[in-house]
Amino acid sequence: MESNSKIMPSFVAGGAAGLSVDAVLFPLDTVKTRLQSGHGFTKSGGFRGIYNGLGSAVTGSIPSAALFFCTYEFCKTCLGPTLGKESTPAVHMVAASVGETVACVVRVPVEVVKQRTQAQKTVKHTSYETLKVTLEAEGVRGLYRGFNSTLMREIPFSLIQFPLWEYLKVRWSQHQGHQVSSIQSAIAGAISGGVAAGATNPLDVAKTRIMLAKKNSVVHRINVHEVIHRIWKHEGFAGLFAGVVPRTLWISIGGAIFLGVYDKVMKMIMFS
Repeated sequence: MESNSKIMPSFVAGGAAGLSVDAVLFPLDTVKTRLQSGHGFTKSGGFRGIYNGLGSAVTGSIPSAALFFCTYEFCKTCLGPTLGKESTPAVHMVAASVGETVACVVRVPVEVVKQRTQAQKTVKHTSYETLKVTLEAEGVRGLYRGFNSTLMREIPFSLIQFPLWEYLKVRWSQHQGHQVSSIQSAIAGAISGGVAAGATNPLDVAKTRIMLAKKNSVVHRINVHEVIHRIWKHEGFAGLFAGVVPRTLWISIGGAIFLGVYDKVMKMIMFS
């Protein structure tokens, strides 16, 4: 099947896409993390050291994105005959959900190290030093702090982003009578990413608070639903949508780079 031939190219293209987006947009991600921190933007570092944690992000983005797209394409191939054509939203939603679950095995430890490095208040550690401190204090389980909350953010995000991205590409292709270009795919990625980012911001705030929480703190002991309720109770709407502007901006631009690069590299490999 043609779709089977996409699986390995998607692994390569996904890795290239993940590296590109994290390397370019890391400063905006740092600002977003510090805005969402329970310590506040200024105490978490303000605009100082906005590249703290870049090492862990770049190291983890390649395998994480590669695993996602490889799984995504594989699931589209397998589910197409069961749920209908590969272009149906149901196929995209299920494939994206499975892809996110697999990718989070790599993504969550990377996010924990990255965000703790970004939001340090006093002693400034490198990504490697943050990793060592986390392992010494909490063991391997500490690296998977917030795994469930990350899935609760990523799966709803992907349920919105990928079906919308695929839909926009199909409609654009039908309108112009030929396949969309990589630039057009990038524009569709920006739109779908921005919509998904705004809709899932409360889940992202909760995930950030859980990952930054100290061991045995109140947030450390409660689940994501209780964290969201706690934020709503003490900080209201503003707390749940803290960092929504940089997050939406970051993911809109990131969606354009991520999905545009993915589309371009896939076409380069498939038609070379």
